[in-house]
Amino acid sequence: MSTEKRAHVIAFYLPQYHPIPENDEWWGKGFTEWTNVAKAKPMFRGHYQPIVPADLGFYDLRLADVREEQAQMARDAGIDAFCYWHYWFGNGKELLERPFNEVVSSGKPDFPFCIGWANHSWMKKRWNNDVSRFCQDLLIEQHYPGKEDIVAHFYSLLPAFKDKRYYHIHGKLLFVVYSPVNMPDTKLFMDTWQELAAKNNLPPFYFIGQGDVNQIKDPIYKMYDAINLESIRTFFNQSRMRRIIAYTLRHPITQPYKAILKKYDMNLLRRKDIIATLYANWDNTSRIGYIGTVFTNPEPVLFKKHIEQIIENTGREDKLIFLKSWNEWGEGNYVEPCLKYGHGYLNALKECILTK
Repeated sequence: MSTEKRAHVIAFYLPQYHPIPENDEWWGKGFTEWTNVAKAKPMFRGHYQPIVPADLGFYDLRLADVREEQAQMARDAGIDAFCYWHYWFGNGKELLERPFNEVVSSGKPDFPFCIGWANHSWMKKRWNNDVSRFCQDLLIEQHYPGKEDIVAHFYSLLPAFKDKRYYHIHGKLLFVVYSPVNMPDTKLFMDTWQELAAKNNLPPFYFIGQGDVNQIKDPIYKMYDAINLESIRTFFNQSRMRRIIAYTLRHPITQPYKAILKKYDMNLLRRKDIIATLYANWDNTSRIGYIGTVFTNPEPVLFKKHIEQIIENTGREDKLIFLKSWNEWGEGNYVEPCLKYGHGYLNALKECILTK
């Protein structure tokens, strides 16, 4: 009997698991996302830290075998594609590009992909000495130099756009923009890329803008083909005073995962221009300590209910859904196997997405 899909899921993929000179300079020799993950400690009773990866261990994305195993796991779980986060800061400056470039140049793994442009500056987040002010020190700034850079950006990714594995939606190249509100000239960017796509015998782009419930009210989102709603971002917008209290009491902000699922605005998800986001879990204390947010008891059985909830309420005929994320271990936001939950999240996806 053939296998049918009840939904099409694209998983965001973080390429932060290999050393680069910039991270060596900012954080110390050999730093990767695993550095924070491995040194994390529990901050309250029952807090699952450190979060330890199981099957693939503390992997290095420079290894092709790791990328192959990830693709096979995703395929088995019913995931349609990886959306690789891409860091283009302007003037030709990229970071963390090696894993994706090797995927494109090698032709492996044979698994669909698309690109999400993480168009934001990188900051080092900390409290000042008397905990009166939350500081963000600039590490590298996102720039938008103009049309020449927009053209250079396109051509840097042209081999990927021409790749047979690149994910198409409604016959178009799917491309995600992380922060539409920060782009100074969206029309110039979109028009230029559409012209260059036609010039290079490519199909047009299907532009998707990410945003939370409040951000998507901005008129800029009307220029996009669809909106990837990051519902959970809203739950992280805690007041400065609440974060100061959390830091002072040495206890991060916690919210039961089960309760979070009840806060989704299903009417909003039913809009045809909205692409919902799945979240298996969240715990970013390994990155930012006591000012982080933790979803407690994110059991796979609850994640399964969450998936069913989204599938049943999405207003999109194509049933396209994003998963945040495949491997954001530093945010405790992953579906890869870990020591506590094993393959629980992947099994939940498989059971909900694939039907016989």
